[in-house]
Amino acid sequence: MKKNKSELWNDKAEIRFFSNALENFASVEQLFYRLYDGYYAYIPKGYTSENQTLQSRNSLIGQYTEKWCRDLLNPIAKKMNLYAVNGVVCEALGLSRQSNADLAFCTTKETNQKPENIKLLFEIKMSIVSNYKYTESNKIQHISDFTKHKGIPSLLRSDSMLKAIGKSVNIRVSGIEACKIPIIVLGNSPITENYIKKVDFLKQSGVIQAFWSLNPKPTNNTFLECSPNKGFDTIFDYDQLFNYCYELTKNENIYFSSMLTKSRLGEIIKIASTEKEIIKCADKFLSLIQGKL
Repeated sequence: MKKNKSELWNDKAEIRFFSNALENFASVEQLFYRLYDGYYAYIPKGYTSENQTLQSRNSLIGQYTEKWCRDLLNPIAKKMNLYAVNGVVCEALGLSRQSNADLAFCTTKETNQKPENIKLLFEIKMSIVSNYKYTESNKIQHISDFTKHKGIPSLLRSDSMLKAIGKSVNIRVSGIEACKIPIIVLGNSPITENYIKKVDFLKQSGVIQAFWSLNPKPTNNTFLECSPNKGFDTIFDYDQLFNYCYELTKNENIYFSSMLTKSRLGEIIKIASTEKEIIKCADKFLSLIQGKL
């Protein structure tokens, strides 16, 4: 089954993962829970786990989704004369070999990058979303969406959200080099209601530009498509994905953060406002708030 490179995440992508893994590098027991009536990707609601935990699949699906995202986004990067690169290392941004960028748009295709060559950073938090049953005839059958199993996939997991936020904050506080680089968290599920205000605040404050779900139909039922200020947003088609990426890479945005007294903030605004040109006014404000002047 060939993948259409402009096809967003869906059940076919998940079945393709299982098929490729079984054919090339994984056993059934590494990918599925063995329950009394067969092998399941997740434990259906109403079933007992029989004291099983399945950790072996996490790294496999992580590697798969990082490559999947690169293949999906590479044509977009090419249209901008950029490269979509997995595992980017940039010590100046706090991205080490042990904690690299899952994916980035860069001006060169090397893994080791300078900050000025990185135009967009992606943190990927994707997993198997729906539930599947593995049959003896080596077939994978879709049996339900995420609302009918006990697993918590992708951005619905609090630990996934917190890890993505923590890594993004680490990049933002690494130094002045990080102030111009947009950060996007990619998932393939909705978020919980507990994170709606948080993602909008993270976008408003500039720490993370957005959380995107690349799964336009995670369930046939209604689901949270976006937060009020689009700190979380569902991508429904490839053109929408292209337009979002294009806007982030072509518009020069600056991240700035500080905690000042009102009197000092007023002084900075007053000094910056003496500049006659808008851009110079912004530059003066940023220099003052960063303590450069």
